[in-house]
Amino acid sequence: MLPAARRLHLLWLAPAAVLGALEVDLDSPDSIKAAAKQVAFDLMSYYDGNETGHVPGILPGPPPDGDYYWWQGGALWGTMMDYWHYTGDDTYNDVTFQAMQFQVGENRDYAPRNWTLSLGNDDQSFWGMSAMLAAEINFRDPGSDKPQWAALAQAVWNEQASPDRRDDTCGGGLRWQIFPSNKGYDYKNTIVNGCFFNMGARLARYTRNDTYAQWATDTWDWIMSVKYIDKDWNVFDGGHVGYNCTDLNKQQFSYNAAILLSGAAYMYDYTNKSKDWEDRITGLLDGMERIFFVNGTLYEPSCEAGVCSTDMLSYKGYVHRWLAVASQVAPFVSDRIMKLLRTSAEAAVKQCTGGPNGRACGFHWTTGKYDGQTGAGQEMDVLGVLSSLLVQNSKAPVTTETGGTSVGDPNAGATSPTLPQPDPITAGDKAGASIVTALMLGTTIIGAIWMALD
Repeated sequence: MLPAARRLHLLWLAPAAVLGALEVDLDSPDSIKAAAKQVAFDLMSYYDGNETGHVPGILPGPPPDGDYYWWQGGALWGTMMDYWHYTGDDTYNDVTFQAMQFQVGENRDYAPRNWTLSLGNDDQSFWGMSAMLAAEINFRDPGSDKPQWAALAQAVWNEQASPDRRDDTCGGGLRWQIFPSNKGYDYKNTIVNGCFFNMGARLARYTRNDTYAQWATDTWDWIMSVKYIDKDWNVFDGGHVGYNCTDLNKQQFSYNAAILLSGAAYMYDYTNKSKDWEDRITGLLDGMERIFFVNGTLYEPSCEAGVCSTDMLSYKGYVHRWLAVASQVAPFVSDRIMKLLRTSAEAAVKQCTGGPNGRACGFHWTTGKYDGQTGAGQEMDVLGVLSSLLVQNSKAPVTTETGGTSVGDPNAGATSPTLPQPDPITAGDKAGASIVTALMLGTTIIGAIWMALD
C-alpha cells in the first residue's frame, strides 16, 4: 500500500472526474477507454521504479521490503502493453520500454544476476511472455544494439528447453524452481510447463518454425500424461518428483487453465484450425466456465473464500487478457469469450468504490461490494478485463509474415550460464588477497611466539 500522503498527492495528477466510483458504459468503446485510463493511472501509482534511487522494472519488494516479487513486474508490463494496444493510449509506453529493457539481465535472457538465485522458471517466463507480446503487437523496437523482443522470448524459451533445466523424473517436464537449493525444486507444476507451452506455441506462429510447435505439442502431451488435466477438463496445480508426480495437488487456479487455453488457441491458428486443438480449446473453456465463473463473473475458488496471496490477487487480470487474445486466434470461441469478458467486467467495475479517490478496486467481484483489499494486483485485474473488452476492434497478434518487425535470434540464451558466475578476478583483487594473507600469517606467527614466551 502506498503512503496516504503520496496517494493523495497523485490525485492532483489524475484524469478529470476521479472522485467517485468507477463508472463505465460497456456499450461505448470511448467510455471503456476513459475508465481504463483511470484504472491505469491508479495501477501505475504503485510503481516507483522510475523515481530516483529506485530500481526500474519492479514493483516494491520483494517481502519484507514490499509486497511484490520480481515476476510481477514482468506481468505489469504485459498488462500495460495490452492497455496501449487496445486503447491507443501511449502515456506509459516510455516507462514500459525502460522497464522491459532494464531487467533483461547480463545474458539478455530475463535472468538478471540480482534475482537469479531465487528465480523460478515461471518467474522468467512471465518476463519472456511480455517480451513475446511486445513482438506480437509491434511495441516500439529497441535500437539494433539492444536486445530485441522476439530474441528475448527465444532466449527464455531456449534456456528452458536446454538439458540443464530438465530431467527424466515424472517422464519429463520442467521443475518449478531452477536451482536445487530453492524450496519447490522437487515440484513440477502446471504454470511452469503451461508458460513454456504457451511461449512455444506463440514462437511457432510468429517465426513459422515448426520446432517450437513440436515442443509445444510434446509439452501438452506430458501435461496430459501426468494427469494435470483430467477427463472433465479440471486443471490441477502439479505434483512432486518424489512421488513421480502422482501426488496430485488438486487445487485449481484460473491462470493455469487460461495459460493452456491461450497456448492451445495459438496452436489452433498455427496448425490451420486443427480439430485436435479445437477440441482442446472447447474442453478447457467448458472447464473454465464451470469452475471459475460464477454467474459470468471470474472467481478464484482455491483462495477467494479464504486468504489469497499477493501473487494470487493478480491472476484475474491475466485470465481475461489471455482469453481475449484466444478469441482472436481461435475466433470460433469469440462469442463465448466476449460474453464472459463483459459480464465479468460489469461485476469488476461495480466494486471499484474504495480508497481516497472513491474508485479503488478490490478482489471479490462476485459480491458487488468493495472488499478493502487494494493493491497493484487488484488494479491489474480490472485493467485487464476492461482493456480486453476492446479486443474485437484491435489487430490480432502479428507474425514475421504479417507485419511483425521484432527481430529474432534462434540461438539467443542458449549459451547463457544457468548459475550466476563470479566476477573475474582482477590484479587488484590478487594484490588485496596477498595483503590479507600476509596480515593473517603475521598475526598467527606473533600469536605463536607470545604463547611460547608465556
